Amino acid sequence: MIKTGIIEGAGFTGGELIRLLLNHPDVHLIFITGRGNSGQYIHEVHRGLYGETELRFSDEPQLDKIDLLFLCTDIEESRQFMQRTDIPENLKIIDFSREYRLKSDEKFIYGLPELNRRAICKSQYVAVPGNFATCITLGLLPLAKNLMLNDDIYVHAIIGSTGTVGLKPSSMTHFSWRDNNVCIYKPFVHQHLPEIHESLSQLQTSFHSDIHFIPYRGNFTRGIFSTIMIKNKVSLDELTQLYIDYYAEDSFTHITPDNIDLKQVVNTNKCLIHLEKHGDMLLITSCIDNLLKGSSGQAVHNMNLLFNLEETTGLNLKATAY
Repeated sequence: MIKTGIIEGAGFTGGELIRLLLNHPDVHLIFITGRGNSGQYIHEVHRGLYGETELRFSDEPQLDKIDLLFLCTDIEESRQFMQRTDIPENLKIIDFSREYRLKSDEKFIYGLPELNRRAICKSQYVAVPGNFATCITLGLLPLAKNLMLNDDIYVHAIIGSTGTVGLKPSSMTHFSWRDNNVCIYKPFVHQHLPEIHESLSQLQTSFHSDIHFIPYRGNFTRGIFSTIMIKNKVSLDELTQLYIDYYAEDSFTHITPDNIDLKQVVNTNKCLIHLEKHGDMLLITSCIDNLLKGSSGQAVHNMNLLFNLEETTGLNLKATAY
């Protein structure tokens, strides 16, 4: 059994991670810390876990008793934790913040299995990709592999209200504001752009095109739906085959000839991708569940790779029928 612990498990991603680990056949969850929640039962904060665990939030991480630590912390807290903590030599760490996603942090491997599977399997520290970055990068990797990213890329992507870290609603995540409402935020300057550029450049070193990214806040709870546009003169059939070939060994990313919708991926660890050609313009539609494939599900996928488990273990999650 893989003995695991979680730092700051009180937020949305923490709650989803706890659910996955409690139901994973090869995991024993030892401790969970949560700011301001010490002593509370986990199910008092994550009420959907009632009846599944009697664990309580604790104050002190017991690093000497675990094999793997998940850091569900923000960017500043992750680095502070790594710097101030005496980390056991063989302890593996999966970090959710964007602090260690770029290659300048050589200890951490960027945890996108469809890009770095072999490196992840051999690593000790893994940085979970951002949710937007996951959705968009997966839509573009086959083009980068075939050196086809030679024009500007235009992206529109909408995310549900659980795209934030914590459980407390803000002015932009509160139901009364979010319901029947849509808005853009951080146009052209979203914090996930650097990791998208770096991932694509890993496969296509000549990639220097601009990514014009407009993120939207959506009036739904979970999921990311993205549309990506780029000029490409290759036929749709040939492009589709390139995508099928690239993801042939990947368990969670699927190419479909049919138009896709968000409900197909919500509550799953899937990424669905659909391609269309309109003249010389290629339209790529990509969608994921932001809390699973875009966060906690991807973290568990990385854990399976780190410990040489079948990569789908604990992640055979099903979408709702309607």
